[in-house]
Amino acid sequence: MAITMTESAAKHVANFLAKRGKGIGIRLGVKTSGCSGMAYKLEFADAADPEDLVFDTQGLKIIVDPRSLPYIDGTELDYTREGLNEGFKFNNPNIKDQCGCGESFTV
Repeated sequence: MAITMTESAAKHVANFLAKRGKGIGIRLGVKTSGCSGMAYKLEFADAADPEDLVFDTQGLKIIVDPRSLPYIDGTELDYTREGLNEGFKFNNPNIKDQCGCGESFTV
């Protein structure tokens, strides 16, 4: 079981944490949403709850709640720029199908 992030994603997260002035990393999870059933939740984390799983990668922590892990186990978080668009990209090996807009997925 592991969640990782690329160097590009780590730099982006570290810059935002520095601007915030606090935080230990990011919290990654899933929620029921969209036309395919599930969507990612991503937010900055100041602490981990006792039941959370914590993955250290690129000098940062990725915090995942136990219920989300089966859907995102093995995911690599990347930060990409494509033309005028930039943002996080989730390279999730568990995805069976994805909606056309890329906002939701099915495992």
